[in-house]
Amino acid sequence: MQIFKLIEEIITEPPIPHEPYKQSLKAWAMYCLRYKGFKVVYAQNADFAIETKGAENLYFKVSNTANDLDNSFNWIVWDSTTKSASLIPKK
Repeated sequence: MQIFKLIEEIITEPPIPHEPYKQSLKAWAMYCLRYKGFKVVYAQNADFAIETKGAENLYFKVSNTANDLDNSFNWIVWDSTTKSASLIPKK
């Protein structure tokens, strides 16, 4: 899906770097997506959602490790070793 490619580009080439000592991964991801024009909204069972026109909302969770991720969500994962974020779409 094209929207996932765009989201991946945003988090791999963000408008501001993620600095874990300054902001949470969730706050950083939400800021980056809003900065690029996405409508980021509250989600009851996820960290946040992106509203899409004419389609179902996309639900995201964030994590600092890629271990034991729930496949029913899209994930934004921070790798502290490489200091980069990645997108893992739900299966």
